[in-house]
Amino acid sequence: MPQMQSTETAASRHADVAAAIDYLVRHYAEQPSLDDVARVTGISPHHFQRTFKSWTGLSPKRFLQYVTLVHAKKLLKGRTILLDTAFDLGLSGPGRLHDLFVACEAVTPGEYKHRGLGLSIRYGLHDSPLGRVLIGVTERGICGLRFVTGGDDTGGDDAAAVNAFADDWPAAELIPDTDKTSKAAAEAFDFAFSKAPGGKPPRLLVMGTNFQIKVWEALMRIPRGGVVSYQDIARAIGRPSAVRAIGGAVGANPIGRSE
Repeated sequence: MPQMQSTETAASRHADVAAAIDYLVRHYAEQPSLDDVARVTGISPHHFQRTFKSWTGLSPKRFLQYVTLVHAKKLLKGRTILLDTAFDLGLSGPGRLHDLFVACEAVTPGEYKHRGLGLSIRYGLHDSPLGRVLIGVTERGICGLRFVTGGDDTGGDDAAAVNAFADDWPAAELIPDTDKTSKAAAEAFDFAFSKAPGGKPPRLLVMGTNFQIKVWEALMRIPRGGVVSYQDIARAIGRPSAVRAIGGAVGANPIGRSE
């Protein structure tokens, strides 16, 4: 009897997951929440989340992102207006659409509040096509890239770059590791200078205010070789009157900052 109950439970859970997948595929344009999908199966959101991930290897949110991304790629073929594509997918705007493509992650609110507490960051100094750089990486992506201007009277040397980077992450564990960072630096600049279409962007982990992160995401949407003004960025993030603040956020960008 216990074996039969176990089999019946497995079959029931399989049916729940199958129903959820079918619902997500059919209703991706509505961008349903976890509660919406769990309601289809009749089990609690918490239990549904665990069941779905144990059967598929993905969270419901990640699965929905994948389904949406597939449809986004189809819609973008032959289209130039990102806003139309975003709305057709049930997203709030081009920024949300871009989130599906760009591998950019913000630190958690707790990590932001405590300035990197609990994070291990490996850093190293390397020569690049644009000069000497300091790069910091975590298991979640590149968290900093600074250009070193040289050993002049302003203190723009290796030590100053390391000290400035440490100021950005005062509570994090900083570990010098050029072997680890050399690979990340090579991948970042290979992507930046590649003339081939497509390519996988490096993963980024950034720490900033919500406003700063919106600005940095807008910077990542600029096509290679493209030029935009602060006003363009302000419009893109829905803050047309925040041009001065845009300039400050661009200057605070942790990826590509100059010392």
